[in-house]
Amino acid sequence: MTQAIPKIVTFDEFAAWRPEGGRYELHDGVIVEMAQPTGDHEDVVGFIARKITIEFDRLNLPYIIPKTALIKPPHSESSYSPDVLILNRPNLVSEPLWQKASTVSYAASIPLVVEVVSSNWDDDYYTKQGKYESIGIPEYWVVDYLGLGAKKFTGNPKQPTMSIYQLIDDEYQVTRFRGRERIISPTFPELNLTAEQIFHAGDIL
Repeated sequence: MTQAIPKIVTFDEFAAWRPEGGRYELHDGVIVEMAQPTGDHEDVVGFIARKITIEFDRLNLPYIIPKTALIKPPHSESSYSPDVLILNRPNLVSEPLWQKASTVSYAASIPLVVEVVSSNWDDDYYTKQGKYESIGIPEYWVVDYLGLGAKKFTGNPKQPTMSIYQLIDDEYQVTRFRGRERIISPTFPELNLTAEQIFHAGDIL
């Protein structure tokens, strides 16, 4: 049995090819089509985006949440499409790929990035955590609302867990939240949300 070797492409080739509709990432030169998320996943994403938008609007911060922007680590043929990406608009003039490909690479442009875990949980906990750390993104959330990740991330037995990575001395330090614990966000310290509220965003009341 033979296995096809994925075609390796550059980021420029990927950006020129990327079609409207669908969601694609570039992993070390390999184009990866992201699976269509479930409704519950999108409920969690939408809830987080709404709560963060309300908070940065209240604080009158110059932030936006784009729909399809990418993060590209410098000197890499990779780019990622986060579930929630907060951008610092004044710094976008310094981003060489922003106007052409709605892509950012500098930590100063990215106060916070959020990934909501689905079946490819190892990408969020391993690959993206390492890449976002290398860029210097100051805060990264991994929202594992189904407890899919390995036990070292989600506990034993596994349970829904929210991991907040904060960049300290160029390395991520992680704090995990579960149940009714109030999350602590370095970027938005007054955000009043519990882990449980985020995990159950899709519940019909």
